[in-house]
Amino acid sequence: MGVDVSKEFLDWARSDQPNTWQLGNDPAGIQRLVGMLRQIQPACIVVESTGGLERPLTTALLEANLPVALVNPARVRFLAIGLGILAKTDPIDARVLARFAQLATPRLLEKRPAIQSELDALVTCRGQLVKSRTEQSNRRQSTLSKSARKALDAVLAVLDKQIDKLDRQIRDRIDSDDNWKHLDEIIQSAPGAGAVLASTLLASVPELGKIEHRQLAALIGVAPFNQDSGRSKGKRAIKGGRADVRSVLYMATITAMRSNPVIKALGKRLLAAGKLPKVAIVACMHKFLKLLNVMVRENITWNQLNLVKNA
Repeated sequence: MGVDVSKEFLDWARSDQPNTWQLGNDPAGIQRLVGMLRQIQPACIVVESTGGLERPLTTALLEANLPVALVNPARVRFLAIGLGILAKTDPIDARVLARFAQLATPRLLEKRPAIQSELDALVTCRGQLVKSRTEQSNRRQSTLSKSARKALDAVLAVLDKQIDKLDRQIRDRIDSDDNWKHLDEIIQSAPGAGAVLASTLLASVPELGKIEHRQLAALIGVAPFNQDSGRSKGKRAIKGGRADVRSVLYMATITAMRSNPVIKALGKRLLAAGKLPKVAIVACMHKFLKLLNVMVRENITWNQLNLVKNA
């Protein structure tokens, strides 16, 4: 099944039929669609990530225990172009999504507890406010007008207050769950991993400690992919993944390259070998994520990690 979500409508299609159908993107339309899908019992329902418009639908599908996958719109568009489908309308997109579900076998979403969804929302909101604070701070530095600087100072003060409030709320959510609190202590035991990285991983990477490292690295977007063709050997580069998590991991790794013995040694070795600074940082991000994945999987702190003891 493929469901194209717009602000007003839900267009959906089946891989075994050429027709498409349309319902309103409102509580009544969502419940009607869920009821029909319960009867059909599709193997996979693909929905594009559309900046939040898809959340009421995906939540309802998960509550109904239906197999739903949330996919990157760019991947779906690449498939359409590969199939020679150049036109783009909501019904066409629904049919392409159904085709994507049939060919790509995307990873299905897991039903998450309400408390984790709330933590994810708090962490996401904090990231957005931090980004806005950075933008306003940069704008202030280039502003000469005293009145304008005063207005920007007022905005920055509000943002700082709200970020501090979110930090307390995030801390309260983590402390209220014994498992989260334990995982938070494990993650923060690694030099360079602070409260922001720990809360981001807990909220946005439930796969941490549950999947193989190469999969996790690709999921976050720190896995280098080959760019080879024939005899030409291109430079490997990272792409895709969860950008918000990757940006937090980047900043934590910068700290780890100064304070973490394993990451610091790796960074120095790569720079001494002539690697570009950004290449060395990404390699350190990859290593840092691998260590955190092992720690969570084995339920051990940094000091208990054999790799650190032997370093």
